[in-house]
Amino acid sequence: MNNTHNLDKVAKGNAFIRLLEIMDDLRAKCPWDMKQTFESLRILTIEETYELSDAILDKNILDIKEELGDIMLHLVFYAKIGEELGAFHIGDAIHGVCDKLVKRHPHIYGDVKVENEADVKRNWEQIKLSEGKKSVLSGVPNSLPAMVKAYRMQEKTAQVGFEWKEKSDVWDKVEEEINEFKEVADSDDIDKKEDEFGDILFSLINYARYAGINPETALERVNRKFKSRFEYIEANADRKLQDMTLEEMDKLWNDAKRNI
Repeated sequence: MNNTHNLDKVAKGNAFIRLLEIMDDLRAKCPWDMKQTFESLRILTIEETYELSDAILDKNILDIKEELGDIMLHLVFYAKIGEELGAFHIGDAIHGVCDKLVKRHPHIYGDVKVENEADVKRNWEQIKLSEGKKSVLSGVPNSLPAMVKAYRMQEKTAQVGFEWKEKSDVWDKVEEEINEFKEVADSDDIDKKEDEFGDILFSLINYARYAGINPETALERVNRKFKSRFEYIEANADRKLQDMTLEEMDKLWNDAKRNI
């Protein structure tokens, strides 16, 4: 068993070395690859990450494998540029994350005892603060999509005890925020309406967390459902949609609900 495991690690290592060698070739010989910078790759990396996300939501294992390879290429590309700048190389990046993992898992590499996942997360945040992080929120990227950012901030602050004790209290907060929005919904103060509506979304995201629901995944599921049902309307309409009544389109919508 150990010999098989070691051979498997060698095969994985050889594949990684092959990628590094191809990256060297591309950077030295390909006009497009030679021009790339950290900044020019950034948007492409974001796109690749979303493609991986799509593959995961589609539960397409082959696409997940392919998109992981594309992202791995980007990581190696960034490291190659860092090496050319004399700043770091891929080994530095890998050893850096290995050192971080060892330090932040004292229940595996030290003598700390944990009972469950919550203990692990709590220790992780406390160790980050001991490393000089000024806030438990310092690791949340500013450029995250707003819903994901809200969820991550709530998740992180919960690790230091900043959360409601009961799920019912969280729902009470949702209802409170809805009522506050109703008070300003018909006003002309768009800033106030945005603030109050944002409070509703934030509290709903928090309730989703208590209910064990990832709100981003839930919303994307609804997006896909809406898209497939509306496309059904488009495909089965007997005339242009703008010439149909809402009641006629709603009938096709209900058909889509039964058929999709």
